[in-house]
Amino acid sequence: MGSKPTAGALLASGNEAMVEAAFRTGDYPLARQILEAAREQARQDGDRAGEATALTRLGMVAHFEALGGDLARADSAAEERLFRQALAIQREIGDQAGTAESLFGLGLVQQVLRGDWAAAMPLYREALILAEQHADEIVRSEVHRHLGFYYVYVGSDADTGLRHLRMSQVLRERYGDPRRVATGTLALGEAELAAGNRLEALRLLREAVHQAHTAGLSAQRVDWAEQALRDAEGEQQ
Repeated sequence: MGSKPTAGALLASGNEAMVEAAFRTGDYPLARQILEAAREQARQDGDRAGEATALTRLGMVAHFEALGGDLARADSAAEERLFRQALAIQREIGDQAGTAESLFGLGLVQQVLRGDWAAAMPLYREALILAEQHADEIVRSEVHRHLGFYYVYVGSDADTGLRHLRMSQVLRERYGDPRRVATGTLALGEAELAAGNRLEALRLLREAVHQAHTAGLSAQRVDWAEQALRDAEGEQQ
């Protein structure tokens, strides 16, 4: 008989299943199953950091699934509970990187699911301070991304917003996951268009469509990129 997978191995496998589901396959039950196993194994091992990470990633599975479906029907309270449970452990044990990721998740609940930017922004700002010092490129990229969205689309400060979104894309490219690079290019292209930079927006949106196809993203995500390009080309006419 083979040895039982460790919590760390399950977390790595579950995280990859989550990203693959979010960007390509939509197989969220598989990602959730692996991450629940990681959570249980971490509990058995007394690995509180691992347990908290599993909770955060389960929250992200719920969030990605909501993004691909009907946001109006998303269970924001259940998603919030997962991030808050993780955050309580992370604050108690001093896991600064994990704290940044859970704060970001709570910001997503407020911004994306509840449409409450006023509640989301303090969470994003606190997350950024911790993420810049302790978190990996993806967490940092995501926080910069959503701060960028605020300044471009809500805060009437396109220059600040574009700086955040450009930094987000630099971090994605440094991390090197083509699935995330493609979606970052799309977000930056849409923001450049909103800021009135049409030529740069068109360049980026065409690149985003190419990257989405090359990375094998889901039909839904390819359609998002192609629709953004069509809209931009329509504005140009």
